[in-house]
Amino acid sequence: MNPTFTTPVTIAPLQEPLGYHQQWFALGSCFSEHMGRRLHHAGFRVGINPFGVLFNPLSISRSITRLLHARPVMEEELFFYGSVWNHFQFSNLHSGIDKEQTLNHMNERIANASGLLQTAGVLLLTFGTSWIYEHKETKELVANCHKLPGAQFIRRRLTVDEIVNEYAQVLPGLPKEMKVIFTVSPVRHWKDGAHENTLSKSVLHLAIDELQRVFPSTGYFPAYELVIDELRDYRFFNDDMVHPSDLAVDYVWQQFINYGFTTDTRTIIREVEHFRRMEQHRSLHPDSDENQAFIRKTELQKEVLLKRYPYLKL
Repeated sequence: MNPTFTTPVTIAPLQEPLGYHQQWFALGSCFSEHMGRRLHHAGFRVGINPFGVLFNPLSISRSITRLLHARPVMEEELFFYGSVWNHFQFSNLHSGIDKEQTLNHMNERIANASGLLQTAGVLLLTFGTSWIYEHKETKELVANCHKLPGAQFIRRRLTVDEIVNEYAQVLPGLPKEMKVIFTVSPVRHWKDGAHENTLSKSVLHLAIDELQRVFPSTGYFPAYELVIDELRDYRFFNDDMVHPSDLAVDYVWQQFINYGFTTDTRTIIREVEHFRRMEQHRSLHPDSDENQAFIRKTELQKEVLLKRYPYLKL
C-alpha cells in the first residue's frame, strides 16, 4: 500500500534546462496565464496571452502567426454586439465602447507582443479543448463567440491530424533557437459533458504526442496529469469543482521549476520568492517605526538582488 495515498507522476526534466537568460511567452488556456504569472512573479521576462485566454489549438496557432508577422487588426474585422466593439480573435476583456480606441488598443497589444514573441527563448503553449467554433457567414474560426447566438456558429471537434498539420506549418516559422513546451490544461470543460471532455482532451494529448515525434526538440510538461492523476482530490479545486485551486497551481509550479530549470536558476527563484513575500507584507500599522524599517529592508533586498542578478525583472 502506498503510504502517501497518491499516485506520483514521474516527470523527466528537460534535457537542456532553462535559465533567466531566456525570455518567455505563454499562450493558451487560463492555465498558461497561471504559469505566466508565476514566471513573472519569479522575476522572468514573460509575455502572457495578448489576445486574452485562448482555448483551442488552432486559435493559438493563428495568434502565433499573426504575431510573427505583426499583422494589425483592420477596422472591418471589428463587429458591434452587446453595446461594444469586438474581435473574434480577442477575448471580451479587450472589447470596447469606442471603435477607434478599441482598434488602437488591440493593435498596441499586437505590436508589443510581436516584439516579445520574436525575441523569446521559450514558448509555453497550453491547449484547453479540441472543440472549435466557426462563424457560418464568414467561415472564420473564432477564439471567442462574444455571446452571439449559437445558431451563427458551427461547433465541431478538431481531429489529431488537423492539429498536427497546423503546427507542422507554424513551428518551423518560429525563431530558430526557441524552445517550445506543450501542456494540456487540467481545467475540465464540464459543460461539454464528462465523456465529451475526455474525448476532447484525448485528441489534444494524441496531437502533442505526434508533434513531439515530428519535432523532437519540443517539450511536454504534464500539468494535466499532475492535477487529474496525482492530486486527484476535490480539495485541490475551486468551488466550481472544475478549476484547480491556488494550492494546486502552486504545487504544479513547484514541479515545473524542477522540470525546466537549472540548479542555479532554482536557487534564484527561491530568493526572488522570499523577496516577493517581503514585498507583499502589509502592516496593521503602516506608519510605525517598525514598518518603516521593514520597508527599507525590503528596498535594500531588492537592490541586492538586482545587483547580484541584473537580468531579473522586479
